[in-house]
Amino acid sequence: MVVEAWDERYANAVIALWNKEAARDGYKELDADSFNRIFTGNPYFDPKAAFVWLDGRDVAGFSCGCTGDELPLGDKAGYITCIVLRREHATGANYKRLVHALEARFAELGKTQADVLFFNPMQLPWYIPDTPSHEHNNAPGVPVGSLLHRFLLGEGYAERAVEQAMYLEMSCFAVPEDIRLKEAAAAEKGYAVGVFSSSEIGGIADMLTGLGNPLWTEEITRCAAEGTPVVFAAKEGQAAGFAGPVIRQPNGRGCFAGIGVHPDHEGNGLGTVLFFKLCEAFRAIGTPYMSLYTGSANPAARIYEKAGFRTVKTFAVMRKELFK
Repeated sequence: MVVEAWDERYANAVIALWNKEAARDGYKELDADSFNRIFTGNPYFDPKAAFVWLDGRDVAGFSCGCTGDELPLGDKAGYITCIVLRREHATGANYKRLVHALEARFAELGKTQADVLFFNPMQLPWYIPDTPSHEHNNAPGVPVGSLLHRFLLGEGYAERAVEQAMYLEMSCFAVPEDIRLKEAAAAEKGYAVGVFSSSEIGGIADMLTGLGNPLWTEEITRCAAEGTPVVFAAKEGQAAGFAGPVIRQPNGRGCFAGIGVHPDHEGNGLGTVLFFKLCEAFRAIGTPYMSLYTGSANPAARIYEKAGFRTVKTFAVMRKELFK
């Protein structure tokens, strides 16, 4: 039994392993095209950071990570994407061999920590439990309670946060009366909340700068330029906050980058109104469902629950410091 670095000849066997074992934890099955898109065809794929564990000639395990100095934390962190073992071989010793191979590659590249978190560009889709194969496009960490989660805890990986995956079937969505009253109160203060084009309001760049989130700045600026719907809060014709963009993915999921209110306009209930307006916008374009992540301690979870969202799965964000 040996661990070998990646070779393309293992692709079909790894796909078969994934579809049997990773599927146990709810991950979506892969075919040759999706395996290439997520793993080997990804710009951050490093064949020296992908390994197979061989039982004779059979592939009994697969681990993959990625690095990139330009990624968030990429100057010091290597990302663990996955570690999958055939169930009968899923022992601590075998997990250790695969994770140590990844850690060694990270250290070779000068990385000082190994992370499992949502900045990983290799996005793993998974099925939302108790739904008609509704799926989310990315796992932000390790499924809590999984064999890998328990192993990493015992291997010195610290659980830095728990992300709640929340889900709403849009046919169940309705705007409560108190949210309508909150919107009316904001309107009395001069705020309008709805889907506006960039030609209808100004100050979008200033609003995004004030929020200080480069990912939001890139996404919302692009959507405003391309005419992709975005929900904005505006006062006197100037952007005060946003929610969106309003994008229905091919699988039917309502996908959005986030919600933000400029610090100068906080305290007016705009975040809540923006979120409910976002849900209305998704329903208006026939979106079957929405799913999102939020930290387990994030007060915003109460807003999502009020809209009808429920927690369907939890993921652990984890880290281990690597010492040379």
